[in-house]
Amino acid sequence: MKTSQPQKVMGKNHRPKLLALVIPLAALFGGCDRIDQIQNEFRDLTPHEAYLESLVSAGLNETALALDWLKAAESSIQEAPPVTTPYQEEGFFPAELPQARGYKLSLRRGQQLSVLVTSDEGSPFRIFVDIYRLQSNENISPLPVLSAASIHESLEYVSPRTADYVIRIQPELLRKGRYSIQITAQGSMAFPVKDRNTRAILSSFGVERDGGRRQHHGVDIFAPRGTPVLSATSGSVTRVENTPIGGKVVWVRDQGPHSIYYAHLDSQVVAPGEKVNPGTLLGFVGNTGNARTTPPHLHFGVYRRGEGPVDPYYFLYNPPELPTLVADEIQHLGGWSRTVDSGIRLRNSPNSRSEILRQMEKHTSFLVLGTTGIWDRVRLPDNQVGFVASRLTEDTTRPLEASIIQTSTPLMHSPDVSASMIELIEAGSGIEVLGQFGNYLYVGTEAGKIGWITRFSESLQVEQD
Repeated sequence: MKTSQPQKVMGKNHRPKLLALVIPLAALFGGCDRIDQIQNEFRDLTPHEAYLESLVSAGLNETALALDWLKAAESSIQEAPPVTTPYQEEGFFPAELPQARGYKLSLRRGQQLSVLVTSDEGSPFRIFVDIYRLQSNENISPLPVLSAASIHESLEYVSPRTADYVIRIQPELLRKGRYSIQITAQGSMAFPVKDRNTRAILSSFGVERDGGRRQHHGVDIFAPRGTPVLSATSGSVTRVENTPIGGKVVWVRDQGPHSIYYAHLDSQVVAPGEKVNPGTLLGFVGNTGNARTTPPHLHFGVYRRGEGPVDPYYFLYNPPELPTLVADEIQHLGGWSRTVDSGIRLRNSPNSRSEILRQMEKHTSFLVLGTTGIWDRVRLPDNQVGFVASRLTEDTTRPLEASIIQTSTPLMHSPDVSASMIELIEAGSGIEVLGQFGNYLYVGTEAGKIGWITRFSESLQVEQD
């Protein structure tokens, strides 16, 4: 995906009438990605883009801090780790280094994405939330589909087609604090059979019927005869009829591009022209039409205008419940932890099958940026970010060993030769070793200062496996 250049933002001075003329030609010659690109030219600024313009107006856009902020925003999209829904993370934004967090996920046509981001009530700060749809052509920039700042309600978006998305969250410059993000993906329609869910679907879309002469253009939801069949959407009833194949059927046109088909009903209770809402009674489960030899069930179909039948499964999908985080799992946010053993793997995403970024030594120390309860999002001292299994880490409050400094030694902010010095530790002073990274030890002094020193004595070596 191409995001190396800052995205050109468009104002409101474009003429929308031109869009109606251009889109049909784009559909003929450029496909969906081209249509998205054209629509992107005519949209309003997102809150994130408006904030960037405010930095430009204030003359701050060329400062190192603002450039780092923009770079973090772009790389978080490019390098967003894949996650599966439902997903929940408690996290922390440090102030000293501009950061953004990205979450990549796949959505099927008809799924509704819900994103809720909140900040710690004790330190409220604005967080920009942006949802991007990735394009099939990597040279086309991701398309912003929904954006907000400092939201208190879920952002909800129904995917019009199967595609990959990235959710990006980023605070304003120089703001720090805790946040919580919850990501779920569920069906955009209500389930059409009372007291049933997707576990009652026993026949899928696209399976062969009549010896391969046709395909199944819906899903079959099994339930006892007489179970209420409910409208899955708001809309209006267009047809109520009895056909040789579907038996007693009801057609409902929703408020979007879909017509919904309910078939094999035992009876219908609506008439053409009636307005319906999710949950409105349409009829009752049966096995009329060509389903006379099968147990009672509802054949549920979704037809997109101009396209024909589409798989309705993900329009109805019931996701598992969101995991719950407990206080013990988040108390180390914003603090330092370390590995409990050697060979522990830093991974690209919170998944044991994801790419291994590196294998760490015993007692490798890192800053904890977030946690799912099972995985910790961490930043190593060299600024590499990844995920490590929470059960393989421990906080650094318990010293590994105590030692005496033999010669005056600088205590540095980071394990780097160019790092600034916190203070000079005088010879004869005591230190506690808390962790390590490369040729440096993470230590605490008698005065309560925390920082890094070089390994200069065998007595200070952290025990290795």
